Amino acid sequence: MNKAQLIDRIYHDVEGLNKKQAEKMLEVFTDIVIEELKNDREVTIAGFGTFLSRVRYSRGGVNPQNPSERITIPAVKVAKFKTGYHLKQALKGKR
Repeated sequence: MNKAQLIDRIYHDVEGLNKKQAEKMLEVFTDIVIEELKNDREVTIAGFGTFLSRVRYSRGGVNPQNPSERITIPAVKVAKFKTGYHLKQALKGKR
């Protein structure tokens, strides 16, 4: 499912909502999650899961264009998602 399909699904499932409002809802949600993760805070949706940011520490690697050359891959902040109980149960077919 892509963004347009998700917007269409929200539009059809939420009564009294037009497509523009559904698109705005999705944009606001993603903006809030991004802002919170940039500020090292978590976003938890009970039963669904938690969005969180973690630091992937710097490490050694190999230059793919010159395999004999060692390089240092810098540390970077990455987004993670930890599934909640109800989502886990649904994926196991128990819900």
